[in-house]
Amino acid sequence: MNIRRWVLLRGLVREQRHWNDFPEIFKRYFPKDQFLLHDFAGNGKRFREKSATSIQGMVEDIRYTLASDSLASDTKQQPVHIIALSLGAMVATEWMIRYPDECAASVLISTSMKGLNPLHQRLLPSTYPSIIRSLLLPGPLEQKESRNLKLVSNLATDDETRRENLIRQWAGYARECPVSASNGLRQLIAAARFQLPDKKPRQPVLILRSRADHLVSAECSATLAEHWHKSLQTHETAGHDIPLDDADWVCRRIVEWLGRAPGRLNADKF
Repeated sequence: MNIRRWVLLRGLVREQRHWNDFPEIFKRYFPKDQFLLHDFAGNGKRFREKSATSIQGMVEDIRYTLASDSLASDTKQQPVHIIALSLGAMVATEWMIRYPDECAASVLISTSMKGLNPLHQRLLPSTYPSIIRSLLLPGPLEQKESRNLKLVSNLATDDETRRENLIRQWAGYARECPVSASNGLRQLIAAARFQLPDKKPRQPVLILRSRADHLVSAECSATLAEHWHKSLQTHETAGHDIPLDDADWVCRRIVEWLGRAPGRLNADKF
């Protein structure tokens, strides 16, 4: 039996540690599977590198990493499964289209595509001041991460202890691996420039959104699912970072999808 291999891709200026406890929870649902957490150039341990200014460049970045990683040393024989959030989902989309034999299936979370939805839906105007302050302006890291958490999460007020822990952890990541303003801008340019490909992915795709996303309109995911004729599942209360707010919900939706997708995306076939 082949082992299913997953690649997890984060969003704008975030690193693999921002998955928080999602990988551990995911492993409970898929104990036999393997996964790779990826940092794009400019983020995480690679913060000293220059970020790509195109989604295509980010695709080549992850392919280069996979080519040298034992997890995917046989990628050409066994395509990978992808879980991708926000900007990471743009990378997954381009990867599926450009190199279809390398990708078995994808779970795209809280994403948007130029060419399907207007800018005011792809990035809600109410978020612009916070994004500018976080990406481009100096300031106390705890304040920045507090703003970032409010942008991507709807953690309940009774989770105040968890919120404070997350802010402290994220500020620590930023001190250890600071994303430069220039790299933040380069990644923002890559996301803004990315155009929905003319081709549609031939792989099975599950699209997840939250109706309470305060960063990207939930209509973006709905439009994409309708355009591609792909599966769509909606969370009612989570924020933009659904795996952060409700990791179990994400895992359950993936389990259900794997069970009913064409050809059943089990490890024997993929």
